[in-house]
Amino acid sequence: MTRVNKTERIEHSRRQFLVGSVSAGLVMAFAPAFTRYGSLLASEKIEQKLFSPTIWFQIDTQGDILVNVIRAEMGQHVGTALARIVADELGADWNRVHFKHVDTDPKWGYMVTGGSWSVFQSYLPMSQAGAAGREAIIEAGAALLGVKPERCKTRESQVVCGNKRIDFAEVVKRGKIDKTYSAEALAKFKPKKPAQRDLIAKPGKALDIPPKTNGEARYGIDVELEGMVYARPLVPPTRYGSVVKSVDDSRAKKVKGYLGYEVLKDPSEVLQGWVTVLADTYYGAIKAADQLKVQYQKGDTANVSEDDLIAEGEKLVADKSAGALFVEHGDIDAAAQQAASSLEGRYRTASALHFALEPVNATVEFKDGICHVYTGNQWQSLFLPVVAKSVGLSEDKVIIHQHYLGGGFGRRLAGDYMLPAALTAKAVNKPVKLVFTREDDSRFDCIRSPSVQHFWAYWDSKQKLQGIEHAAAAGWPTKTMAPAFLIDGVDGKGKIDTFSISGADHWYTLPNHRVRAINNPLAQKTFVPGWLRAVGPGWIGWGVESFMDEVAHKQNADPVAFRLSLLDAKGKNAGKAPEAVGGAKRLAHVLKEVKKQSGWGRKLPDNEGLGVAVAGGQERTMPTWSACVAHVKVNRDNGQVTVKKLTTVMDCGTVVHPDGALAQTEGAMLWGLSLALHEGTRIKNGQVADNNLNTYSPLRMKDVPELDISFVENTEFPVGLGEPGLIAVAPAIGNAIFNAVGARVRDLPITADAVKAAMKS
Repeated sequence: MTRVNKTERIEHSRRQFLVGSVSAGLVMAFAPAFTRYGSLLASEKIEQKLFSPTIWFQIDTQGDILVNVIRAEMGQHVGTALARIVADELGADWNRVHFKHVDTDPKWGYMVTGGSWSVFQSYLPMSQAGAAGREAIIEAGAALLGVKPERCKTRESQVVCGNKRIDFAEVVKRGKIDKTYSAEALAKFKPKKPAQRDLIAKPGKALDIPPKTNGEARYGIDVELEGMVYARPLVPPTRYGSVVKSVDDSRAKKVKGYLGYEVLKDPSEVLQGWVTVLADTYYGAIKAADQLKVQYQKGDTANVSEDDLIAEGEKLVADKSAGALFVEHGDIDAAAQQAASSLEGRYRTASALHFALEPVNATVEFKDGICHVYTGNQWQSLFLPVVAKSVGLSEDKVIIHQHYLGGGFGRRLAGDYMLPAALTAKAVNKPVKLVFTREDDSRFDCIRSPSVQHFWAYWDSKQKLQGIEHAAAAGWPTKTMAPAFLIDGVDGKGKIDTFSISGADHWYTLPNHRVRAINNPLAQKTFVPGWLRAVGPGWIGWGVESFMDEVAHKQNADPVAFRLSLLDAKGKNAGKAPEAVGGAKRLAHVLKEVKKQSGWGRKLPDNEGLGVAVAGGQERTMPTWSACVAHVKVNRDNGQVTVKKLTTVMDCGTVVHPDGALAQTEGAMLWGLSLALHEGTRIKNGQVADNNLNTYSPLRMKDVPELDISFVENTEFPVGLGEPGLIAVAPAIGNAIFNAVGARVRDLPITADAVKAAMKS
């Protein structure tokens, strides 16, 4: 999403910020700087809605502050974090702050929640907006108090000057505020210094906990519309190329409440060979669908297996002409030709599913020429145009009403599950609620593609490391769902999905370094590759940090000391402001801290070991520095691995919402552990082999280890925390297994059989 981020920055540079009194209270909004209405007052522009804000907030005549949030809520308390940024700059009483998740009205700007970007992308503009609002309120409050504005400050939703004070509510009621800030003026506002903060980086409970615990929270699956019917999809045998040849519903007609079926024709071609079954109850739709007999013409991937996909990946990484260059530093070919010794390693990951607690769902109705979609989604701006194309409407005739997500994890970055509901509602001219069963949800999942990575390391005659070559092959989510976001390779010879290779451009300083990003075309046409929590670095980190450990051991070097020797922050690894100040030095710092915190180097009982790994976060343009040490015990008889403790130190800059930060990191680390030892499926006959939790086994409570999580306290620019805690966990576990029993495992998930085999070899 780097491109989106750049676009947003450009848009902000061309915008004014309006602070104006209207009938409902005081509204603060971004607006286009150049319009034919430029002579109007801020309040007039706001009243006439002549603005298109990305973020805005308002204060009503009771002094209540409402922050409108475009980010999706899926358990990370993003609304609380963003509201605290605004409230702190305003000098607001936190007890009078509320937030609302908005729909897809174009006035809100580009809507996406992923990549751990929410706070990172919003911190500066929301801080500046809050500061501008504070200045405007102070000026109006000072006038009402009869004092000079420069003598005033805001505190607990009051304008204060010595012993005089006036509440925000009174300022809004009695003051007339009309201020327009140019982009240049707005840019002069800097976030408060740490000593001046009242809310940011201070303990506080999330505002959305009460509705989530008392039943008031509305998830997509909770939506009920008058006159609606229920639908269940029949997922075709292949994602692409399936064609419905015939449908026999004779047995379905015996199901109480059965209303018929629809063969869907999707102009967007996202859905191919789909049938939906209708009933007057959800249970009826499920039962009727089970009784329907559909004959298909299958697509050409009907016989593809996981082994086929891995074999294709292995062929691709071995071909040094395949793919496009993501990193090209120095001359790796010369290093290879002149090498006195070398090392190779190949790492693989299996297909992985999302398995969110709330299966994907959507409720759709057509009303007054508008297609209303009620659901929880992470990337509304990506899929609203797809919905529009599917139902034959212009984009301004589609509204996605945002609800809480009962788990996103990247699955709901895709909005493909809206389409069968929308097409069915259009066909039957009634509101339709479509909820996928767990099995349907699994078969329709946008899975994390199986992957293959190959590494080559080269040393000179003095046993000095001269460089590393890295090739990675997988299905690419962006290639299917958002191809406009592919970038050119550094060699100009092909396109790259950065979200499938980020993390390979690590912060280690190497004399020569090459990374090839390779799309696996067989994976691409067998299923829709998806973004899964931690995205590319979630599996790229497995290869990079495991192989770095192999390199350290070949050099007879302590793995921590070896990594520190390469984290010198020289050249491109020096970092840059604002998001990467300090560069690799900050990664070295968390590594040193986790070394102390974990007791690295201490003597352990037999068959136990410590393993280390580091991660630079989601991408170099938004690094979250982390280091993890895993303490494992291996049963030599059966290969079973027990993770006893995970110790992590994180540097995410300013920790805006500490409680949320801890929860995010705990969840990410446990997901990383789950993917390392428990999760994984296989493609069989073109479909995922596991479609429910009786065979697909995420981490269980009994296997949760002790977690020791620390955050570096600093005042640097805040970056993301939703995903980075996952990245270093799997390689730390793999490296700990090696230190415990000398077995180097190279496949995720790590199975007991693989550990036993590695011990024998």
